[in-house]
Amino acid sequence: MSSFLEKKSMRYPLFGLLGLTAMLLGLLAYYNWWIGLLGFFLTTIPYYYFFSFSRQEQKDTEEYISTLSYRVKKVGEEALNEMPIGIMLINDDYFIEWTNPFLASFFHEDRLVGRSLYDVADLLIPLIKQEVDTEIITLHERKLRVIHKREERLLYFFDVTEQKEIEKLYRDERTVIGIIFLDNYDELTQGMDDPTRSSINNLVTSLLNNWARDNGVFLKRISSERFIAVFNEHILLFLEKGKFGVLDEVREKTSKQNVPLTLSIGVGTGVSSLPELGTLAQSSLDLALGRGGDQAAIKKPNGKVKFYGGKTNPVEKRTRVRARVISHALKELISASDKVIIMGHKNPDMDAIGAAIGILKVTQMNEKDGFIVLDNQQTDSSVGRLMQEIKQKESLYARMISPENAMEIVTERTLLVIVDTHKPSLVIEEKLLAKIDNVVVIDHHRRGEEFIESPLLVYMEPYASSTAELVTELLEYQPKRGKIDMLEATALLAGIIVDTKSFTLRTGSRTFEAASYLRAHGADTILVQKFLKEDLHSFLKRSKLIESVYFYHPGIAIAKGNEEDIYDQIVLAQSADTLLTLNGVIASFVLSKRGENVIGISARSLGDINVQVIMEHLDGGGHLTNAATQIENGSVLEAEMRLKQAIDEYLEGGKKE
Repeated sequence: MSSFLEKKSMRYPLFGLLGLTAMLLGLLAYYNWWIGLLGFFLTTIPYYYFFSFSRQEQKDTEEYISTLSYRVKKVGEEALNEMPIGIMLINDDYFIEWTNPFLASFFHEDRLVGRSLYDVADLLIPLIKQEVDTEIITLHERKLRVIHKREERLLYFFDVTEQKEIEKLYRDERTVIGIIFLDNYDELTQGMDDPTRSSINNLVTSLLNNWARDNGVFLKRISSERFIAVFNEHILLFLEKGKFGVLDEVREKTSKQNVPLTLSIGVGTGVSSLPELGTLAQSSLDLALGRGGDQAAIKKPNGKVKFYGGKTNPVEKRTRVRARVISHALKELISASDKVIIMGHKNPDMDAIGAAIGILKVTQMNEKDGFIVLDNQQTDSSVGRLMQEIKQKESLYARMISPENAMEIVTERTLLVIVDTHKPSLVIEEKLLAKIDNVVVIDHHRRGEEFIESPLLVYMEPYASSTAELVTELLEYQPKRGKIDMLEATALLAGIIVDTKSFTLRTGSRTFEAASYLRAHGADTILVQKFLKEDLHSFLKRSKLIESVYFYHPGIAIAKGNEEDIYDQIVLAQSADTLLTLNGVIASFVLSKRGENVIGISARSLGDINVQVIMEHLDGGGHLTNAATQIENGSVLEAEMRLKQAIDEYLEGGKKE
């Protein structure tokens, strides 16, 4: 084609040369017609052959173009009809106007033209209505990538089944690392004789080896209480479906031997780097242990964590050595700071206030200035009565400051101590947390996904009854430069009494030791009862809530407020506690409106049901026997339905979770 164009472009100079030749021949004929005639014949013959050649060239070119056009058209027809790409034209009413043969054969239909998408492939309708450009759908057990051209009302279908199968195979075969920890192995076997210890060791090893063999897991013991497991994501998915039943199996089999041994499992997944997998697995194990053990935690690179198990009451595992080490570390941090700011959670209770007062005393024992951040608008009646008592003690009341004042006194060397929570979203003032780099966390709740970033020191003991108990133990190892007075000791004791429901729940031997220490330093139990008294109005509101109680499952009581009534969190918590004292109730849930667009739920149990797991399904948290959550932008009825669904999911797991 290009050669033809080049030859065609040469004609125009030849036509000019022909004109010039004619002029010269005319001039010769004017002077000598014989010479002119001879010249005419000599020039006519070449030009004749030249024009004949040009006409043939043009004819050949036209035939070439015609053939090329036919071939292009044929290729286009074959592409539409033969290539393994589905093409569909539709109208505005979702009726099929045309399809190529490949798509028709794919649908196993004799005729698609004129039929509605609602009849043939209704799952395409949302894709078209949402104006999505591309999406992968499953049709006739095949994966198809659908490309939607809105202006042309055209759909392209690409079969990506094999590609998706390869991707799934890749994901299923990715390596997963798990670390298995025997929670209380050393403590339980410490006083055993050799035959008994060997028997328990053989039992646990046999149970884990059988579990590994049955599930295709490579298992290797790396210490007396630690195993490492290597498997893939397909096996992990299978283990998740079984709710990591090995947790219950080990607990039940060892309990029959009068040795309540439990496991904690940390799993790292989602990346190809083995070092990163190991880091994720260790981090998951730390989370599982921080929540009390006897559970599996699966952590992914995006920070999302799944938990399985955790239904048993955590066994007390704290040691005096750890309390002394933490106390000494806290002393060093306080000594290196210019001042200490103490902050609890929003709507602080007696435990948060008592623990804050205890840390303030630790600060004063180390001869540093300390301040407690408190929002007086968020306190309940019991804390309000404590504050009335504190106002009479000017030296202590002067240390209570507002969040705004706390922001003004912060320096680079200021130490922030967070008590009774570890979640940034729950602290009284998040801006204060963001402004201070040096942070200490002291808490007794089970660790959740949300956690304060990069604290200098963390003292989290889910086995403790309360944060006030932890702080009391820290006080015992501080310099004796200042004596704990009666009001400070009473505030700490009140925190312990409130969180243990007067020493009936989550109470260990260390709880009584801490209470004894506080009583020896002047804690007034009569004053505690005065703080914890409730007024008649709150009693009547609580009674109104309890009137609505019903049993959703045997032993599970639910009470709810009306859509119009608003209750504060304290009334909800007290109502749940009251329901738990009734005969036949092993778990109680109370929900009502707490604000214009907020529904609050308080959950309590005697230990047979882990209300923390149920509340975590609703983005809440807490303890095995004491938990709560808040649901925004919904009605009480909607919150009740979500609560029932969370309870059903928990119970469906049964002993397998």
